Amino acid sequence: MPLGPWRKKNKSTKEHLVDNEEVGVHAGGSAAKSAANGAGLPPPPASLRPKLVFHTQLAHGSPTGRIEGFSNVKELYGKIADAFNITPPEILFCTLNTHKMDMEKLLGGQIGLEDFIFAHVRGIKKEVEVFKSEDALGLTITDNGAGYAFIKRIKDGSVVDGVKVISVGDHIECINGHNIVGTRHYEVARMLKELPRDKTFTLKLVEPMKAFDMLEPRSKGAKPASENKIGTGRGTLRLRSKGPATVEELPTELEEKAVKKVDDLLESYMGIRDTELAATMVEVGRDKKNPDEFAMALDEALGDFAFPDEFVFDVWGAIGDARQGRF
Repeated sequence: MPLGPWRKKNKSTKEHLVDNEEVGVHAGGSAAKSAANGAGLPPPPASLRPKLVFHTQLAHGSPTGRIEGFSNVKELYGKIADAFNITPPEILFCTLNTHKMDMEKLLGGQIGLEDFIFAHVRGIKKEVEVFKSEDALGLTITDNGAGYAFIKRIKDGSVVDGVKVISVGDHIECINGHNIVGTRHYEVARMLKELPRDKTFTLKLVEPMKAFDMLEPRSKGAKPASENKIGTGRGTLRLRSKGPATVEELPTELEEKAVKKVDDLLESYMGIRDTELAATMVEVGRDKKNPDEFAMALDEALGDFAFPDEFVFDVWGAIGDARQGRF
C-alpha cells in the first residue's frame, strides 16, 4: 500500500510492604527478542513466564512495596494500588529510580530488571484560565498509558510559560469544561492546538502530590539527553498493550539513538513524547525494505494513529540511519 491517506478505519501473588529492604529481582526464563507488536501470539503458559519482583514506593513518601505478576501498565498500576491500599486512578504516572518528577525517567514501555518504581499520585486540583495569544502554547503532552494525559515539557518564553500555576507533571483533566480523562495524548495535543487564537480557555489540572524536598520552583521539564538512560539491570521487561510482557535484552546504543530520534520527531510533528510508541515504530521498521512497506506495517500495528506522510518518511530515515550507524 503506497503512502497517502492510509489511516485505518476504524491475583495469584500477594503484595506486601517492607521497610528498608534492599532492592532485588528474581527472574526465571531466558531473555528473548520478541516479534514486532506481539499481536496475534498466544500468551505463554503462566509456568513459563518470567517470575519478576519489582520494588516500589509512593513518590511523596511511603514504605517499600513488592509487586509482581503484571503484563501492561494498567495491571502495573493495579498492583501498586493494591500494595499501598489506594485505587489505580489515584496514580498519575511513575518514574524509575527517582522520586522526583524527572520527565526523562518516566516509566514507559520498558522497565529495567533492577529498576525501582516510584508512583506519583493525585495531589492538589487547580483551575486556570489561559489567553491564547499565539498559535502554539508551548506544551509537550504525554500520557501514562492508563487514560491520563499530562504535561511533559513547557517551552521557555511560550504562552503557558507565562502562566506560573501550570507545571510539568500536571494532569490535564478538563479543557473548557470537557472531561478528557481516557483521551490519548495525541488527541489532547490536537484539541489544544485547535483552540482559537486570541481567546481565553479554561484548564482543570491535577498536580502530583509532592514530598517536602520536592517543593521547589516549577520545572520546565528535562531536556532530552542521550546520557539519561533508564534501566540498570541486565535486561528489560517490555510492557505491551497487546500480548504478554516479555523479557528482552537491553537495546543497543544505535537502537536507543533511533528511539530518541523518533521520539523527537513525535514531539516536532504531533506535540507529544512517547518512548513506548517510538520504540514500537523502530521495532516495526527493523526488517522493512522500503517506506511503503514500512507504512503498511505501521497501519497494521498502529492503526489508531494518522501519521503525516512526511513524518513517516522521516521516521524511516531515522531507522535507516540506525542501520547504517550514521548517528
